[in-house]
Amino acid sequence: MKQFIKKLLTGLNDEVSSKRFITLSSFLLISVAFISNVFFDIPMKEYVWNGMLIFCGSGLGFTTLEYFGKK
Repeated sequence: MKQFIKKLLTGLNDEVSSKRFITLSSFLLISVAFISNVFFDIPMKEYVWNGMLIFCGSGLGFTTLEYFGKK
């Protein structure tokens, strides 16, 4: 499992990519917020939810651009 997470976070230079780490962290936070909203009825402000979704989506886009920018 440890090797899988390391491979998941590794960028082009075989180093841990900060963009991937931040994107994975924001995805996990969005998942926790969704579960707490649905199952525990903990409300969340819409602007916070939208901001985190934009943050996670842009992180995925920047991670994809990593491969096109190096060539």
